[in-house]
Amino acid sequence: MTVTKMSWRPQYRSSKFRNVYGKVANREHCFDGIPITKNVHDNHFCAVNARFLAIVTESAGGGSFLVIPLEQTGRIEPNYPKVCGHQGNVLDIKWNPFIENIIASCSEDTSVRIWEIPEGGLKRNMTEAVLELYGHSRRVGLVEWHPTTNNILFSAGYDYKVLIWNLDIGEPVKMIDCHTDVILCMSFNGDGSLLATSCKDKRLRVVEPRSGRVLQEASCKNHRVNRVVFLGSTKRLLTTGVSRWNTRQIALWDQEDLSMPLIEEEIDGLSGLLFPFYDADTHMLYLAGKGDGNIRYYEIGSEKPYLSYLMEFRSPAPQKGLGVMPKHGLDVSACEVFRFYKLVTLKGLIEPISMIVPRRSETYQEDIYPMTPGTEPALTPDEWLSGMNRDPILMSLKEGYKKTSKIVFKAPAREKKSVVVNGIDLLENVPPRTENELLRMFFRQQDEIRRLKDELSQKDIRIRQLQLELKNLRNSPKNN
Repeated sequence: MTVTKMSWRPQYRSSKFRNVYGKVANREHCFDGIPITKNVHDNHFCAVNARFLAIVTESAGGGSFLVIPLEQTGRIEPNYPKVCGHQGNVLDIKWNPFIENIIASCSEDTSVRIWEIPEGGLKRNMTEAVLELYGHSRRVGLVEWHPTTNNILFSAGYDYKVLIWNLDIGEPVKMIDCHTDVILCMSFNGDGSLLATSCKDKRLRVVEPRSGRVLQEASCKNHRVNRVVFLGSTKRLLTTGVSRWNTRQIALWDQEDLSMPLIEEEIDGLSGLLFPFYDADTHMLYLAGKGDGNIRYYEIGSEKPYLSYLMEFRSPAPQKGLGVMPKHGLDVSACEVFRFYKLVTLKGLIEPISMIVPRRSETYQEDIYPMTPGTEPALTPDEWLSGMNRDPILMSLKEGYKKTSKIVFKAPAREKKSVVVNGIDLLENVPPRTENELLRMFFRQQDEIRRLKDELSQKDIRIRQLQLELKNLRNSPKNN
């Protein structure tokens, strides 16, 4: 198979999305005064659904994130209530796709937690999660909800493991243990029967999640993969990464044959990570650079050249991360096909950016709004774990989104015990520590030794003072 090197020049063709443009919300419709986290972990630190916006914040001691009702735009007060139960920095947050007030978070404290946000948002700080999940022996960097099954959550830790949690029982039920380094990204195909991962070991994998079997694997030497995304039901994957010349690059792959990418395209010479976002309804791909303000967008085709450049949204304000509104939260009357929530750290600002198809007609545009995955799960956890696959239950956006999910999250009663998956106690079998972790431990212990030495020195001085006082007391005339 030959790899097609694509030209950087846009190849224009007839497309209903050729003139899509990005529209930034007015300042009063932004969220201002937010202490966005300064953590350098390569995640979005933002999650959004049709009711709430969640942002990971900078905090002293432990980790926290804000949950703001979408209608509550404008300046957020410094004492606004937070979700603050984690003992370490929060590294990822994701809303449950089927229950809109349930959010999952993971942290450096090795835990995954499930939070239930009250109607109307938080009135006071929330410190008690409805579920605390312990199974990883290192910090947990990623969480992902299964796209068609209720209460199935995936988490990836720095112990190189992916755990599959059944939240009906609050336990890990499967473990994917095929990675040899930190997992950078996870992405599901449309029905959730396949999981694609990128890893720091420079390998791209397609995994059958229930068995943990690796179906396809690519060793990416010329294209160092950072992020991966399934392109809907096209049986293709798109990865973003770095070329051998340290330029930002994207590659398209056949999910059934990862021996060679179908195409590779160099984007630019900037150093920030490229976040890919795919809209299966419009077949549009968005590429957003971390640390710059640009969002490029393409149309994905089934035939060569596969990738057709459309346009680029430019902004001088650099983005730290981006949240994406689910389809049922978009404004169909404005022909909005995608909406980003951009984190601008320097300004403490969350800025909505709407991608709009320019149309003169005010009627519903059925050609740009096909039936789309809705808020009803297609499977129960037991059905999915038994081997069933089912496409998502679709909904129409024609009448606007009014339907609320009838599903309620019920936390199982749990007691602390060993966590056994695949015959291995996860809390007992701790993998060897990385060099960075050993260095951190060494410096912490050095600090502790210095502190103890200072305490001993202070006590030694105090003992000498008491001895001197005692000697003076004995030699005083009153005692003679």
